[in-house]
Amino acid sequence: MAGQSNSDYEAYYVPEKSYLAIFASLTLFTCLFGAANVLNDKTFGDPSLETNSWFIFLTGLVLFLATLFVWFRTTIIENRAGMNSAQLKHSYAIGMQWFIFSEVMFFAAFFGALWYVRNLAGPWLGGEGDGGRMNSLLWGSFTYEWPMMTTPQDAVGGAANQLIANNGVMTGPERNLSFPGWSNISHWLPMWNTIVLITSSFTAHFAHTGLLANNRKKFNVWLFITVALGIIFVGLQYMEYHEAYVEYGLYLNSGIYGSTFFMLTGFHGFHVCMGMIMLLVQWLRSTKAGHFTAEDHFGFEASSWYWHFVDVVWVGLFLFVYIL
Repeated sequence: MAGQSNSDYEAYYVPEKSYLAIFASLTLFTCLFGAANVLNDKTFGDPSLETNSWFIFLTGLVLFLATLFVWFRTTIIENRAGMNSAQLKHSYAIGMQWFIFSEVMFFAAFFGALWYVRNLAGPWLGGEGDGGRMNSLLWGSFTYEWPMMTTPQDAVGGAANQLIANNGVMTGPERNLSFPGWSNISHWLPMWNTIVLITSSFTAHFAHTGLLANNRKKFNVWLFITVALGIIFVGLQYMEYHEAYVEYGLYLNSGIYGSTFFMLTGFHGFHVCMGMIMLLVQWLRSTKAGHFTAEDHFGFEASSWYWHFVDVVWVGLFLFVYIL
């Protein structure tokens, strides 16, 4: 408007030109490309042949994390120097909210795949519906159940007897990880994982209330407990995977049950590791550098949002993968 000057507006800091976004995109692509090849090798690869899939995946992951470290460090330095205006801080909050929304859509795709398999594809393979009539000719002896302990390939006598899609061996597991009954619940690892992760949401909240009250000791203690619970969760999931592999014969290529189980729980475990590292960084910032005040603590707040999101996803996993 006429008569207004630049002094009427809030100063908005514009960062210097940076190639960090390009580096992050390239290294993340490398990481995902390597991860896809690792999964492909485990499902269809020849165990006697060595590939560079793990090298590509780990190289991309390390470089991506290094890029994020430099990027976040730069952002923290700018904020500590007072360069970030209220408007810019608000844009950070909106950016984190959109990031979490993208993660919601990511897991929605996997939950959608699980729903499709359990309610449509599985019954069709078992002979139900219009599409099931043709499938009954191909997989005549297959009976659908969930968890799928006998794959359609098993039902026809193995890969050699499969008429179509003969591109891998899909053998059902010996046992599954669903609810084992009340008599065995104390030995059921998913239940303990649920208790640990839900508890960690409360401890993260207690840490937040301590920070809002300018009680740094309370904040540091409860945040440390939250990080410890995250580590315990990952340890319990490792035990669960070891049990699945060694005792249950449940692998990634154990039919669609094995695929959906490991994709959902594995990606969630990766997100738990990310959230735990984010919270650990905030704890180190607080204890070693004295960062955060009751008025300025977006780094912790964003990490806690992400942690609560991870907890909610696990509740959905617990219900739809293990219980229902």
